[in-house]
Amino acid sequence: MIFQTLDNKRECYAIYCDGELYHYPNNLELSETWDWSCHAPPGIDCAQIWAGGVSLEKACPEELRPKLAIAQSKGKAFLNAFCNAKINLKDVCFYDLVPKSFLFDYCTVKNDISKYVFETYAKPKNYDFLVKLHELINFISQRDLRIAERPAQPFNHLDMKRFLQIKGRKNIIYNPYGSRTGRLTTRRESFPILTLPKNFRHLVLPNNDLYIELDYNSAEMRTALALSGRPQPNIDIHSFLKDEIYEDKYTRDEVKQKVFAWLYNPKARNKKLSEYIKKENILKQHYNSGIVTTPFNREIAVEEDKALNYLVQSTTSDMFLTQAIKIHDIIKNSNSEIAFCVHDSLVIDMSKQDQGLLQEIISTFEDTDLGRFKVNVSMGKSFGAMRKIL
Repeated sequence: MIFQTLDNKRECYAIYCDGELYHYPNNLELSETWDWSCHAPPGIDCAQIWAGGVSLEKACPEELRPKLAIAQSKGKAFLNAFCNAKINLKDVCFYDLVPKSFLFDYCTVKNDISKYVFETYAKPKNYDFLVKLHELINFISQRDLRIAERPAQPFNHLDMKRFLQIKGRKNIIYNPYGSRTGRLTTRRESFPILTLPKNFRHLVLPNNDLYIELDYNSAEMRTALALSGRPQPNIDIHSFLKDEIYEDKYTRDEVKQKVFAWLYNPKARNKKLSEYIKKENILKQHYNSGIVTTPFNREIAVEEDKALNYLVQSTTSDMFLTQAIKIHDIIKNSNSEIAFCVHDSLVIDMSKQDQGLLQEIISTFEDTDLGRFKVNVSMGKSFGAMRKIL
């Protein structure tokens, strides 16, 4: 049975199906909906995820566009009216304020669009992973960040202006469809954790006792090794390549620059690196007819010159997010929580009561589907005061 959830808070929800509105339902046989909701029963198929994260408007068939446009116009009019009346929608539920006739019209067209998607789109091969990812990023979005009341150090005029702009944003709202490779971006209304200047990081404080950050040692280079079938060195990878490939002729930083310049430039030549990491063989295995297919079953249409770049970046991102989901499962019944992700690093808001879980967390994060990746571990009393401990 196709349904739609009406929720914008964990404690405020109802379900629409078969022309009826049910508050806090628990005995309906539900199967399909438009978008993921923490209130939906497990095992529900979500049309938006099924369609690759497209918007309701883009998924809408031509014959339903007039109905959708009318419903959305009414919704915007209600929202504007509530804002003009200075109603705080954090305190009350939007869906409790609008007429039921609007809810029925809007949910009916969403049901029809959902049905169209399930009938015309192919189910993504990585659908189950995307559902778990939605669960993780929804959990993160429900957490209120603890932001310092004032900077610990003097800010110039521009920095202070930006601080005041972001100070009121307490939540991190990720967009899992914001990049072609699957790497997370943040939505406009989110706290800008991915683009936060380094001198702002000390403003982000843990709700528990301290932050623990898990960060892979050169994740993308290790992914390239894995795709080549090479074993993972248990030391810093650029120091390893400095000795293995360059015979200690260059510094570590020089080796890092040379390796990435070669890896992502299809015209670059390096005999020893090419023998060690066979880019052509990797592409033969994962690139066909203009489509990159990663080991995590993500498919990306891309031109050949960028295929390896997209393959490595997407594989790395999905590997990291898979590990983040595993960590979330380990700690979700504890006092500690995943605070946020920044590219390929995971930051945990750790409680001292859960310190016995730390070794399991680190070991699980290291043990990836691509091999055992070396992990750097840092801790600190703020995001800007992290110090490396492993």
